[in-house]
Amino acid sequence: MTTAVGLTVNGERRSAVVDNRTSLLDLLREHLGLPGTKKGCDQGACGACTVLVDGRRVNSCLTFAVMHDGARVTTIEGLASGGRLHPLQQAFIDHDGLQCGYCTPGQIVSAVACIAEGHTRSREEIREWMSGNLCRCGAYTNIVTAIEQTAKGG
Repeated sequence: MTTAVGLTVNGERRSAVVDNRTSLLDLLREHLGLPGTKKGCDQGACGACTVLVDGRRVNSCLTFAVMHDGARVTTIEGLASGGRLHPLQQAFIDHDGLQCGYCTPGQIVSAVACIAEGHTRSREEIREWMSGNLCRCGAYTNIVTAIEQTAKGG
């Protein structure tokens, strides 16, 4: 069975007819051509697929696209504005907050929500609220610093 799904993705109204079992992740990547959101574990454990749905972080591999008809979705591609990187994207660059880069989009999108939710009062709190993003590569302390700096407006 298929269903027509209409979403506002990164500020643009988009629609697709999808199998009812299609995940939001697969809709974004395969139907709408937005490859920035990564398919990691495909089981909701790694956070590489994190997007914002109506301003809240969601593991897009764990939710069906049809459940979000009419929603506002923001992916990593939608964070930059007017040809300028989002301050958090720039902070990741400035603090070398990436290593292989595979988890970076999910980390950044989740960090945008972490800041918006006000969970940045300490490095420990940032780590706790970012724990849904599994990558703990050599750049992880730099990721926390980038989030901390951006939350402080720097």
